[in-house]
Amino acid sequence: MDGIETSKLLDEELYSRQMYVLGLPAMQRIQEAKVLLSGLQGLGAEVAKNLVLMGVGSLTLHDPHPTCWSDLASQFFLSEQDLEKSRAEASQELVAKLNGAVQVCIHTGDITEDLLLDFQVVVLTASKLEEQLKVGSLCHKLGVCFLVADTRGLVGQLFCDFGEDFTVQDPTEAEPRTAAIQHISQGSPGILTLRKEADAHYFCDGDLVTFSGIEGMVELNGCAPQPIHVREDRTLEIGDTTTFSCYLRGGAVTEVKRPKTVSHKPLDAALLQPRVVAPSPQEVHRAHCLHQAFRALHKFQHHNGRPPRPWDPRRCRYDGQIAVFGAGFQKTLSHQHYLLVGAGAIGCELLKGFALVGLGTQGSGGVTVADMDYIERSNLSRQFFFRPQDIGRPKSEVAAKAAHRLNSDLQVTAFTNPLDPSTENIYEDNFFSRMDGVAAALDSFQARRYVAARCTHYLKPLLEAATQGTWGSASVFMPYVTDVYRAPASATASEDAPYPVCTVRHFPSTVEHTLQWARDEFEGLFYLSAKTINRHQQAPTSLADTDGPQVLTLLQGVLGVLRERPQTWQDCVVWALGHWQLCFHDGIMQLLKHFPPDKVLEDGTLFWSGPKRCPQPLEFDASQDTHLLYVLAAANLYAQMHGLPGSQDRTVLRGLLKFLPLPDPQHLAPNFVNDLDLDLASAEFGPEQLKKLHEALEVWSVGPPLQPLMFKKDNDSNFHMDFVVAAASLRAQNYGILPANRIQSKQIVGRIIPAIATTTAVVAGLVVLELYKVVGGARSLGAFRHSHLHLAENRFSRWVPRAPDIQMFHHLKWTCWHRLKVPAGQPERNLESLLAHLQEQHGLRVRMLLHGRALLYSAGWSPEKQAQHLPLRVTELVQQVTGRVPKPRQQVLVLELSCEGEEEDMTFPPLHYEL
Repeated sequence: MDGIETSKLLDEELYSRQMYVLGLPAMQRIQEAKVLLSGLQGLGAEVAKNLVLMGVGSLTLHDPHPTCWSDLASQFFLSEQDLEKSRAEASQELVAKLNGAVQVCIHTGDITEDLLLDFQVVVLTASKLEEQLKVGSLCHKLGVCFLVADTRGLVGQLFCDFGEDFTVQDPTEAEPRTAAIQHISQGSPGILTLRKEADAHYFCDGDLVTFSGIEGMVELNGCAPQPIHVREDRTLEIGDTTTFSCYLRGGAVTEVKRPKTVSHKPLDAALLQPRVVAPSPQEVHRAHCLHQAFRALHKFQHHNGRPPRPWDPRRCRYDGQIAVFGAGFQKTLSHQHYLLVGAGAIGCELLKGFALVGLGTQGSGGVTVADMDYIERSNLSRQFFFRPQDIGRPKSEVAAKAAHRLNSDLQVTAFTNPLDPSTENIYEDNFFSRMDGVAAALDSFQARRYVAARCTHYLKPLLEAATQGTWGSASVFMPYVTDVYRAPASATASEDAPYPVCTVRHFPSTVEHTLQWARDEFEGLFYLSAKTINRHQQAPTSLADTDGPQVLTLLQGVLGVLRERPQTWQDCVVWALGHWQLCFHDGIMQLLKHFPPDKVLEDGTLFWSGPKRCPQPLEFDASQDTHLLYVLAAANLYAQMHGLPGSQDRTVLRGLLKFLPLPDPQHLAPNFVNDLDLDLASAEFGPEQLKKLHEALEVWSVGPPLQPLMFKKDNDSNFHMDFVVAAASLRAQNYGILPANRIQSKQIVGRIIPAIATTTAVVAGLVVLELYKVVGGARSLGAFRHSHLHLAENRFSRWVPRAPDIQMFHHLKWTCWHRLKVPAGQPERNLESLLAHLQEQHGLRVRMLLHGRALLYSAGWSPEKQAQHLPLRVTELVQQVTGRVPKPRQQVLVLELSCEGEEEDMTFPPLHYEL
């Protein structure tokens, strides 16, 4: 409970995604940090944005230099109205608006030793070497973390000095690895075997681990962290267990993170002996060359009092970019039209980048943003186009207007429709024909696969980015040059995979099972039951016999110990207490009645073994926080559903519970189904049960409609997460499972992807680098790069994409990007003509022809059936078989074919029948 209260002080709703990455202690330190940022050109603006979004205590801006035209290419806090104004002063207001909880100040004088005493972190950008050496020396002496960052065209540099004894609490910023235990032997060393579904490769020699939930060898539970040794058979040696009790069942082994101490050199020492870590000698040489190039630029500036001037400056916002790529490229960029799918964190960063580089600012160019989601408060900590007043508004519309404010020449259009099979009448052939490429910023593999398939169909370049905490990736897919996008097989298999119902209901073994059970409880008690009763009010005779068991299950929970609707807060508390008793005591006792702890199967093994954990009933105790939280949350939700006032006073609730007797099991709502049948949906359901069901519905149908409660995870005042967290924790106690805390529970239940602004900014920048190549007309595979990074471990890799596989059939050669094109002709050709065309032009004797899953033609049909189909026009045939006619502006019918003589695994290119 202390953790829950503390997290609320830190505004868990706003920073929830960030806390999943950094943890609560780090967030507390961030909110206390005072940062000095010197240099407010483009890079400085990025640093300021990320620091304010992440919630530092205060940020002091320092840059007395006047705004110039070249700043506008990358400094998104400045505009043409700010020319000649101090960069820091012109930026302050917009920087402060990113997060009202962060104090944003300006320093106008020099950076002195006395000034540095007020800060924990100092960041210099676009600074002279002399200033870097001076400030760096002072920071090292004072113990202030010091960073230098700079960019010059397409290259950049970064230097960090965090002192000689800097402790990294978690070097990976990843959740501790954990796995379920199958068996532990007694011996020296003891050998731990993981359950089959656990991945032993997660553990490495020397990892520190601890244990929980073990039955039998309880001496290990909660032990001090101890090292492990991974054996060749992937079992783990865990030390001497000779004197321990005999292992019975269950338990988990969990990694214990170890802090790491890092020593940093000051800048002057690092410059004398630069050390480069790179994956190849070529990269080492390149890094040394770039280092010398930066030194040369500093020397030039020292002698001339200015950096080198670019050729042909035009006094426009793209001067910096034109200096790198030229005016011709800038014109080409301005006439591009791109579709951006997703206006979340990465989408906002990409849209910002498009506005700054001048994509889609002239002629038929433009940016179309598609996103169906609405802005939530949790978005504000990393989606910098959004402000508190935008909550509840469509992401695409708000982001589009904000991007237009960055660059008034940007021609941007917002769509609030999803991009999926249901909207192909909106995002149709003419729509995609106007696009030069697609950028995808999506958070599910299902959505990514669909967008990638659209790009393959329309032969459009796809730029794609993704993040998870400190991990990030950016990829590029070019028609005919690279392979197409392919989702990871493991991700495809696991996404949206449900847990077995029986496991969740009766045999949970992981915290995910208990949270799913709690989430299902919420849905049944406070949403589905209310909808069922309301539906019966509107149509009393609409209930079918087949609905009976499911409706009975819902009603049994919502009725509880009550025989009529609640009228007061105390009625709601009585119901909540009764439901606590039913779920965590009586229900467990009933389960153990049918499956006793010592039950043995026919093969001689214990029923409660392996993944099946033997549960224990709980006894209600109002002095225990989790017990009280469950009743408080359940009673308030029950009151909300019935339109009654609730209460948040825990002290009064504890007093009330002292006088409420625990309900006797026989006084609970009657169980209308066979108690011996654990699968309620399969129980027998006859006239007598239907009669009782209608009687119960009649009682509850009197009065106003109930309010179904839609689960919302990010509102900390509505008791939704309170109920789920408490219910899952109690369920975990029943089964000896280590429960998750509130933050972990919200992440698991909400399927929330951990996120921080810095990773998002990096992958968006990498995508824009690939955009330059795509727009510039690069056609060589070696010109493009996929990127992968892990900021926590300072790992960054880039590699050339895979080329598309080439398939051959006789003289025909193709890749995943190719298609066979056949014009419909005037008058439109029939099926016989189409088959003849494929044989004459491509040498293909078609065996089967399909449209989607509909079979249009088969060489194995009888002559009579072939005679019926061959004379039909192709569109007429499709309509006859599928019942669908081509859409008014549809340009092609996509047909799939197989041919005589082909290999079994061969996939022919799609046949595009051009209408």
